[in-house]
Amino acid sequence: MANENKYEWKYSSIGGMTRINIQSGEDIKHLGELDQKLWTVLSCPTSGLEFPEKTLKLLDTDNDGKIRVNEIVAAAQWLTSVLNDADLLLKSEDTLPLSAINQENEEGKKLYDSAKQILANLGLEKDSISVADTSDSVAIFAQTRFNGDGIITEASTDDEALKTVIKNIIATVGSVADRSGAAGVNADQVAAFYAACADYSAWMAAAEADKENVFPYGDGTEAALAACEAVKVKVADWFIRCKLAAFNTESAATLDVAAAKIGEIADQDLTACGDKIAAYPISHVNAEGVLSFEGVNPAWKGAMDTLHTTIFADKESITEADWNAALAKFAAYTAWKGAKKGAEVEALGLETVNATLAADQKAALDELIAQDKALEAEATAIDTVDKLLWLYRDFYTLLKNYVSMPDFYHSYKGDVKAIYQAGTLYIDQRALDLCIKVADMGKQGEVASFSGMYLIYCLCTSKKTGKTMTIAAALTDGDVDNLRPGKNAIFYDRQGVDYDAVVTKIVDNPTSVRQAFWAPYRKMANTIQDRINKSAAEKDKKVNADLTAKASNTTLASASEDQKAAAAQPKAPFDIAKFAGIFAAVGMAAGLLGSALAALVHPWYSIFFVFIAIIVIISGPSMFLAWLKLRKRNLGPVLNANGWAINSKIIVNIKFGATLTHLAKYPKVVADDPFAQKPMPWWKKALIWLAVAVVVLGAAFAGHYYKGMFGKWDPVCERVAFVRDSTAHADSVAKGLIAVPAPVEETPAEEAAPAE
Repeated sequence: MANENKYEWKYSSIGGMTRINIQSGEDIKHLGELDQKLWTVLSCPTSGLEFPEKTLKLLDTDNDGKIRVNEIVAAAQWLTSVLNDADLLLKSEDTLPLSAINQENEEGKKLYDSAKQILANLGLEKDSISVADTSDSVAIFAQTRFNGDGIITEASTDDEALKTVIKNIIATVGSVADRSGAAGVNADQVAAFYAACADYSAWMAAAEADKENVFPYGDGTEAALAACEAVKVKVADWFIRCKLAAFNTESAATLDVAAAKIGEIADQDLTACGDKIAAYPISHVNAEGVLSFEGVNPAWKGAMDTLHTTIFADKESITEADWNAALAKFAAYTAWKGAKKGAEVEALGLETVNATLAADQKAALDELIAQDKALEAEATAIDTVDKLLWLYRDFYTLLKNYVSMPDFYHSYKGDVKAIYQAGTLYIDQRALDLCIKVADMGKQGEVASFSGMYLIYCLCTSKKTGKTMTIAAALTDGDVDNLRPGKNAIFYDRQGVDYDAVVTKIVDNPTSVRQAFWAPYRKMANTIQDRINKSAAEKDKKVNADLTAKASNTTLASASEDQKAAAAQPKAPFDIAKFAGIFAAVGMAAGLLGSALAALVHPWYSIFFVFIAIIVIISGPSMFLAWLKLRKRNLGPVLNANGWAINSKIIVNIKFGATLTHLAKYPKVVADDPFAQKPMPWWKKALIWLAVAVVVLGAAFAGHYYKGMFGKWDPVCERVAFVRDSTAHADSVAKGLIAVPAPVEETPAEEAAPAE
């Protein structure tokens, strides 16, 4: 990436940020010269966007799931080199005139020829080609025998024998899809088929060479082996029991089925006790060790009859030696089955397999595959034409969401949207246009809070399609009082499909200055309401607890005694000193409050400035902080959490944010609502305001009165102190805490004076 920009770029301010303008084919041609620091995006994901995923995968040349700057530059250079006029890319059309392909460029000439070939294959005679033409590869190659993919079908040859072999390969080894859409086979499948035929033929020939040992019971050998396998374990168990009975004759009854065990299930439905019955010995245990085909355990009767007819038809009973000899006959057959090869073609039958090997048409099939493979370059060129058409239509749209963001900032017009805008969320009488699909909620929780945006995360489910998705919807205007996790909403994707949306998480941030003005008062009101509810609940709980305790622990008699005791207690005498102090304090408080209010409302109109000052003190900081955040709202962190690498801020300021959230607007209602709450009559409102005015003015005049009566604060304080001290002294004397001094007789002044 060049560090010096030799090309003269044009700049503009989009979303409060300076960005590069991509307005011509020349701009696209020189993208490789644009300093990477000036790109808005450094990479974006190839999924989860409102953009053709096929185009994104065509751009993702390293298949890492990301579209990076170097891949954008490579695509721009390729497109502008194979087109005569790069300005055509700005049209974003899905049809390309053949004359627009640059035939002077070597690759452009191949693209032109391939485009003509595609139209010929489709049977079309026109001088342009479209995305629809190149996307239908089945139609392009439907009438061709060879298409360069190295796969042949029955249509690849006129030889009926070869068609039969291809059909047999598909039926046994499997198939792969040809570019024409038909089932076909490739070189690996042809080789696997002939190898399987050879193996199966050799395996069957080995059995034929030693037929007597391998098939001791002829064609019934497999059935005979199955009969032995069905009772093999049970018969071996029976012979061991017989050996123990011969070793200790007293144990015979124990080793056999006891009548008591049968008695345990005698009162049950025996058809449901098959497993228990099958667990009993296959026959009665005897010391001789002779297993008779009569008197067999009912659960094993069918299997033993099959064994009798297939292997021991000439015997009514067998010994262990007979049994072991029969099993030994299957040794060669079992070994032969274990060495089986070519099972894939067994369904064709040995005769067909041998006929296929004898015809030896593998070379002819390989030749057909080679002929098809020879057209690989032409077929690849056809795929490249398809790539050209997809990029021709979509590349400029991607640039507008990658190098700069005009589609996002023009989304309010309604005709375009950014490729990451997933649809519209309708919630709480508003429509939110800035909705983004969330790929990883964990990353959203870590990063999205730095955006400064009010984000509503919703789980969306469509009943029509059965799909679910999580979205992050940005609320950029209006109040947030009724929004909370669990609230239901409706989401519409870009195709108009509706989803049931449930709010799962909210990232709280300011939505407007107006909302920030009322926020402190709402918080205060909510806090007061919560505390009142909490206090009321605690008091209610305490009252109920007291009532319960009294009801449990107090008797009627004790209550009467308490009442008598309370009545017997003397009532406290009226304390005039205490009430004098209270009245003095109340008067002092009224005087101070009135004086303060008089000072504030003097002159009278200053009270309005007081109210304004209070509002500024309460709401000012909240509004100022909200204004700062709203100016700096940045969509970048939300996109970064969704797999993007955003290289520049994507600001959603106050003015632009108002276009992304649409509030409900109602016309003026003329008709009367019979259920509406009746408004207060005007005269009542007037009386209320008059009462408020009287209270305020009365308090002001009272302040002036107290201020004039006392004059200065010091004399007032002295009088209050005097009243307080006098009250306290009188109270102490009344309680006997201070002794009253004896009266002193006064001596006349004449007598008291000393004689001269």
